[in-house]
Amino acid sequence: MKIAVTGGTGFVGRQVAERLRRAGHEVVAIGRDDDVDRAFMGCAAVVHCAGINRELGAQTYRAVHVGYTQRVVQAARAAGVERIVMLSFLRARPDCGSGYHESKWAAEEIIRGSGLDWTVLKAGVIYGRGDHMLDHLSHAFHTFPVFGLVGLRSRPVRPVAVHDVARILATAAVGDPRLSHRTFAILGPDELLLSDAVRRVAAVVGRHPVFVPLPIVVQGVVAAIAETVMTVPLISRAQVRILAEGIVEPLPAADRLPVDLLPATPFDEASIRAGLPSPAGFGRRDLRWCAGR
Repeated sequence: MKIAVTGGTGFVGRQVAERLRRAGHEVVAIGRDDDVDRAFMGCAAVVHCAGINRELGAQTYRAVHVGYTQRVVQAARAAGVERIVMLSFLRARPDCGSGYHESKWAAEEIIRGSGLDWTVLKAGVIYGRGDHMLDHLSHAFHTFPVFGLVGLRSRPVRPVAVHDVARILATAAVGDPRLSHRTFAILGPDELLLSDAVRRVAAVVGRHPVFVPLPIVVQGVVAAIAETVMTVPLISRAQVRILAEGIVEPLPAADRLPVDLLPATPFDEASIRAGLPSPAGFGRRDLRWCAGR
């Protein structure tokens, strides 16, 4: 089967593409600047993983999550694609005051109204090699003696391993009928407070910073500065909103995955260590004006 993956060179999309290739499928990995009309020709399915977690210039939430999803659906119909699978965010919803959440929800609605065989998968915090979570935490622990936690009251999370997410996306792409025309939540098996998750990563990294809970407004300021000066922000304003809410319940409610598809990788030392980058702190390479120099 020929399957296209938008965001196919990104964190999740790359894993989906590799998994599909190992299963014997022909995969077309697509970046946002690629010609989807041409790329989708001959494809039976599209896995839509493209997205952003901060706005930069013309790359706005509206442009990427809504406009690009409309383009993807139009091209899929024109190419005769039968099935489209979208990776969304667990708490994407309308009218909540967050451009990230609202644009992700709008994209979900475009997929559900596409007229194709569709599946929407709403994931919580995804971690693994090449992610923003473990990568940035590791670099932060090697850089700062003090680490600010989001919010004065820690919220619960259920981190999910990227290979579990990729497995479910690939299963939907090849046409598991149990997933057709349905929206599912994807959450890891372990629920813990965000502060405990961060401390668990620090222990595996072997660093012992002082953890300081910060008010949401202060973290918002930190995020705004990080978005301005860093190529990939330590934390974005959208991520502050996400972490301040807790990430264990989908909004609106979503279906539960079949038991055999549920993520099973524990958020333990082995899975954390497998996803960590090489030990290093933040440096000049992480600053926007130094990128590429």
